Amino acid sequence: MAKPKIVICLGSSCFARGNEENIKVVEDYLTRNSYQDEVDVELSGTLCQGKCADGPNVIINGEFYSKIDPGVMLDLLKKLLPPRA
Repeated sequence: MAKPKIVICLGSSCFARGNEENIKVVEDYLTRNSYQDEVDVELSGTLCQGKCADGPNVIINGEFYSKIDPGVMLDLLKKLLPPRA
């Protein structure tokens, strides 16, 4: 089974709109729940398929999400990777 893949855009628009904080949310969640070795996290400075104005953008397992704030990022992580006790 392939590892889940999270792509966080680091283009200037997405980074300035909040992906800097989203990176911290992802890293903290993966560490806190012992998922850090089970998920591929890719930080990318691409143009996010031309949707920079909708940022911050994140792609999870090939599905594109826009306007992702830290709360939404945490909800997406919980859905993808349930918290471990």
